[in-house]
Amino acid sequence: MAITDYAIAASLLHAEIKAQGVDAVTTVPDLIQFALHDRLKGDPEIRYIECAAENQALTVATGLYIGGKKPMVMMQNQGLFNCINTLRSVGIDARIPMVLSVGAFGREFSNLGKPTTESGRVCLNKVEPVMAALGVPYFHLETADDIGKVAEAFETSRKNECAVVLNIGFFPSWS
Repeated sequence: MAITDYAIAASLLHAEIKAQGVDAVTTVPDLIQFALHDRLKGDPEIRYIECAAENQALTVATGLYIGGKKPMVMMQNQGLFNCINTLRSVGIDARIPMVLSVGAFGREFSNLGKPTTESGRVCLNKVEPVMAALGVPYFHLETADDIGKVAEAFETSRKNECAVVLNIGFFPSWS
């Protein structure tokens, strides 16, 4: 496969996110999901809130959920590690359903098409095992063929009243 085959169109991700009823996004903008950020930021039906830190993105999303919104949180993998305690408190203990779209920052081209657990970089190879240890469901999007995992992640989050990680394996494309 060509490297570009791993770039899921941001327009496709955007449409799937909207189909799940998301009406708010809290984020610490990340390089990996830049094209998706651009689309969501320009959507008048989605409130887009940039936060200073990942902990803040999670707690703001929690407040939005309590207030009747359907938020999604966006960050990169390093930020996910930064907010583990907040993730535990709101996404596990408080049972607030939320999907975290996590960009796989630092992924090597040689790791594309392989499990991220085989990456040589800790910020990649430990995400899935740490989420498993916490009991946080994890879905990995590798190519456009995986787009159904977006709906599956949201359904899992709502059904189980929990946080779910939706790992975006490579840069979404601008198309």
